[in-house]
Amino acid sequence: MALDNTIFPTEDQIPEKYKPKVVEQRKYLIDGELREWKGDMQEITSPVCVRSADGSVKRMRLGSTPLHTGAEALSALEAAVTAYNGGRGEWPSASVGTRVRYMEKFVAEMLKAREPTIKLLALEIGKTEKDATTEFDRTVEYINATIKAVKELDMNSARIHEEGGVLAMIKRAPLGTVLCMGPYNYPLNETYTTLIPALIMGNTVVFKPAKYGVLLHQPLLDAYNVFPKGVVNTVYGDGRVIVTPMMQTGKFDALAFIGSCSVANDIMRNHPKLNRLKPILGLGAKNPSIILEDGDLEVAVKEGVLGALSYNGQRCTALKTHFVPRKLAGEYVARLSEAVDKLVIGMPWTPNVGITPLPEDGYPQKMDAFVQDALAKGAKIANPKGGQINETIYSPAVIYPVNDTMDLYWKEQFGPVIPVVPYDDIEEVLAYAPRIGLGQQASIFTRDAAKLGRTLDVLSKQFCRINLNCQCQRGPDSLPFSGRGDSAVGTLDVEAALRAFSIRTLYATKDNPVNREITRKVLADDSSQFLSTDYYI
Repeated sequence: MALDNTIFPTEDQIPEKYKPKVVEQRKYLIDGELREWKGDMQEITSPVCVRSADGSVKRMRLGSTPLHTGAEALSALEAAVTAYNGGRGEWPSASVGTRVRYMEKFVAEMLKAREPTIKLLALEIGKTEKDATTEFDRTVEYINATIKAVKELDMNSARIHEEGGVLAMIKRAPLGTVLCMGPYNYPLNETYTTLIPALIMGNTVVFKPAKYGVLLHQPLLDAYNVFPKGVVNTVYGDGRVIVTPMMQTGKFDALAFIGSCSVANDIMRNHPKLNRLKPILGLGAKNPSIILEDGDLEVAVKEGVLGALSYNGQRCTALKTHFVPRKLAGEYVARLSEAVDKLVIGMPWTPNVGITPLPEDGYPQKMDAFVQDALAKGAKIANPKGGQINETIYSPAVIYPVNDTMDLYWKEQFGPVIPVVPYDDIEEVLAYAPRIGLGQQASIFTRDAAKLGRTLDVLSKQFCRINLNCQCQRGPDSLPFSGRGDSAVGTLDVEAALRAFSIRTLYATKDNPVNREITRKVLADDSSQFLSTDYYI
């Protein structure tokens, strides 16, 4: 089946606000210099297609970005390594107060680029106007929360400990040079949840935008350049071409990557000394919605649709498998199908839109392959509008009954397909996470405290967050965000991210009169950034 071409706008139907101003981005930032690229360019198109008078449709062209080679990548890496200079560079040597002031300047410059960045978020990856606006504003809130947290960390560290005849001061020091690579589904927010803490803790950074959602960083180039030279460096292009040679040098101290487990492994394998590379990774997820027999189906359906299909289901926190007791499955699937088919399919600016075009080339066909595999093994598309394709749009499909012979049971679909698995015994569900090797989050729907307690005790050993009667989600940003198995390495929330991009380091000496006097004199003379009881307010 195919959606009618009228789902896409003609050129004159595009709101003035969203008519693209084509951007040929040739500038990139290395060593504090906005350089001009004269080589090959990567075409950037929108998943939003434009309909011609003859009814044909074509992706809207947004512009282009550099296709760097290994030479530019190595230049960016050397700039970052030089700026770090074994911890003696201006940035790692700066006080917390100095780094905070730079970050505050960055936020001020970032806010100047708010409107063009939101527009490109919507056009480049098909995010709704509301979600694009929320992503930008939430990112600013995250940076401000990080600034507050690093001040508190600095304050709490500014004291001498006396323990077992030893005087000690414990503070956090930067890791070194970090490669930051964000995902395309939250190309601003999730990129910054690693980039910002890495910077504010004194690391230098090479930043490579995601394959999709790259042009939206163009309005922010001037903001990146507020930092001292070499602290932030940007590279663009094919990861295999530019990331591989950088990793092979062994000069990165940390990798901050959000994406697939297989890509993360491929990147890290190129580092010659893996014990020196600290990974901070957000990887795959196959978060289940688990409906117990006493669960409120109205709540489960409402949260199930939101959890499965917000931003087309292209979220690591999406509900990707729905488990329902067999005796409730018919009613649940009927209600779920009805709710899914009520979602508005349209463009990012369409009023009340729920499903938008998918940014990745061939992704509707990828979703269809999951569905066809399930249909061949006995499942059906439960909702009448499910599984329709037109260019970049895939109308969400509810697939039932799904079992463990199907790809949808095992693999993360990362898109608008909802597999529903009937079960007879809760033990079938509790065996799920160990079987798939992913353990980010789960949602339980129940009104029975005793059942919740028993189920929670098992799931808490399999997943890192269990949600009661609501969808999975990342926020608030003050709460831990992590995963077991192949879902993540490390924990990211505002405070944990600061710890992830730094290491506990201490000054220690035997507690005797001579050492006390030396320590006291360093403190009194303010001759050390590290051994200091001053803190930034």
